[in-house]
Amino acid sequence: MLNIVVIMGRLTADPELKTTNSGISVTSFSVAVDRNFAKDGNRETDFINVVAWRFTAEFICKYFRKGQMIAINGSLQQRSYTDKDGNKRTVYEVVADNANFCGSKAESGGGSAPIRNEPPASYSNADVGDFEEIAMGDDDLPF
Repeated sequence: MLNIVVIMGRLTADPELKTTNSGISVTSFSVAVDRNFAKDGNRETDFINVVAWRFTAEFICKYFRKGQMIAINGSLQQRSYTDKDGNKRTVYEVVADNANFCGSKAESGGGSAPIRNEPPASYSNADVGDFEEIAMGDDDLPF
């Protein structure tokens, strides 16, 4: 059996780090994900609930903010509870295993890359003396 979910979308709010009574970090948030098809020229959006635990929760809360693109992979989980009015409720959510950046650096708050004054190293400006011969016998394979 297989339970793998991959979503990419925008955070609908700033993720907030919480801690359980036993000291485990957790955050829950939703991701706005556009559907691939358009109805009458307008794409529909799904709002998918995500929960992340431990290091993944800390990473998301430290580096992601509302409106940023995020890629999540994890598994789908169903849980049931009874609300304050006594009604039985069922929730489906993605339990995040990993979170990845997928927007631009400017969008992620990284800004632009630093300006380098020297050209990058390349083979085109190397001398023959920069390389050495690798002696290999017939029985020696490089891998």
